[in-house]
Amino acid sequence: MSIIQLVLPDFLLIALGWALFHKLKFSSEFFRGAEQLVYFVLFPALLFHSITQTPLSLSGTYTLLQATMAVMAFGVAMAWLAVPTLRPDPIAHASVAQCAYRFNTFMGLSLAGGLAGASGQTIMAVIVGFAVPISNVAAVHALARQNGGKIFKEILRNPFIIATILALLCNILGVPIPKPVDTVLGRLGACAIAIGLMCVGATLSLNGGKGAARLMTWMLAVRLLLTPVAAIAIGWALELSVVERQILLLFSALPTASSAYVLAARMGGNGQMVAVTMSLGTLLSALTIPFWLMIGANP
Repeated sequence: MSIIQLVLPDFLLIALGWALFHKLKFSSEFFRGAEQLVYFVLFPALLFHSITQTPLSLSGTYTLLQATMAVMAFGVAMAWLAVPTLRPDPIAHASVAQCAYRFNTFMGLSLAGGLAGASGQTIMAVIVGFAVPISNVAAVHALARQNGGKIFKEILRNPFIIATILALLCNILGVPIPKPVDTVLGRLGACAIAIGLMCVGATLSLNGGKGAARLMTWMLAVRLLLTPVAAIAIGWALELSVVERQILLLFSALPTASSAYVLAARMGGNGQMVAVTMSLGTLLSALTIPFWLMIGANP
């Protein structure tokens, strides 16, 4: 399968979501309900099912944790380097900094499955499970440094993290998953990616962000160009397998998730700027993801 054939279905689903909301006038309430279904039911099922499909070892999982932490630390550090370099408005920076290190999990798991099958999707699920708490801590801390207690409470209740921990325990300890349960989880997970990507399309917007072109460009460059370079170096340094290096590179090249906009809007940040940055990143990733996948195909 060519790289274009691999990424095209995901972007067609995003385009469908955009058309449903902006052209066919599906309501915002419809998409809010769909997002809640994905967040609390479908995507946790996908994570659990993906992680339990391929046997994992403690040593291999620990190495993936190291790689994930290194990639995320690079993104966060580069996002904050914009402060002394560009001297942006503090609220604008706190809002849009997350666009340098947050990631679209729906695209990640979909593309990982197409790239490397069940093993690739399992590796991506583990990486995502490790990265979710890191990205949440960094993003929330930037917007509300005084709410540290609430940050960790929300993280412990995060359905993605709960599903990841339970799945890792079942996988490493060899806990069998009953066939009917596994089938149900697989069917729920199959729905997650399609609905999640359509919800991403519904949130796309290019209105707003005036006067912050340099700041938005900085975050997009970190997310789509610099972080993949760091991921290549990290993969080699930690001696990851070829498949693990490819999936880590794919993870590092994913555009920002629409949850970044939701967080900024709810915490008094500049949500519109984040929406524009996220939308531009999603559109540009149609070019950058194929490029990095071609690089990863030649390890």
